[in-house]
Amino acid sequence: MKENILIIDDDRLILMTLKRLLSREGYEVITVLSGEWALRKIEDKEFDLLISDIKMPNMSGIETVKRIREYLRENNRKLIPEIFITAYAKEEIYQEALKLDASAYIEKPFDVKTLLQTVKEIIEKTKTDTKYNRKKEF
Repeated sequence: MKENILIIDDDRLILMTLKRLLSREGYEVITVLSGEWALRKIEDKEFDLLISDIKMPNMSGIETVKRIREYLRENNRKLIPEIFITAYAKEEIYQEALKLDASAYIEKPFDVKTLLQTVKEIIEKTKTDTKYNRKKEF
């Protein structure tokens, strides 16, 4: 069974690039341009990983992740590990992402091999980590 990855970024080129890279690795990849669209996709489908840009118009990646977690909790659904990606490596944004206990934080421009290895490791870890294999109060 293919793992499903949701990618959220307001940059179409990043979405296209990540979709191509991850699809070649055997993942099923859905891309959206905003946090609002991500919330709609979460309602319709189960995902094994979420990759989100942090700085986006209307709803930041951090706000998007908070709202996705809230939706999952309210609907008694399992957690999804998250990777934040950003070109804006400001310390306060990094600290805010760390407070959310995301699985990884990657700066743009990212090294493709590092990104692919990070995705693989996180997905493998979630197969055995009870944090992602059961519904959780958070």
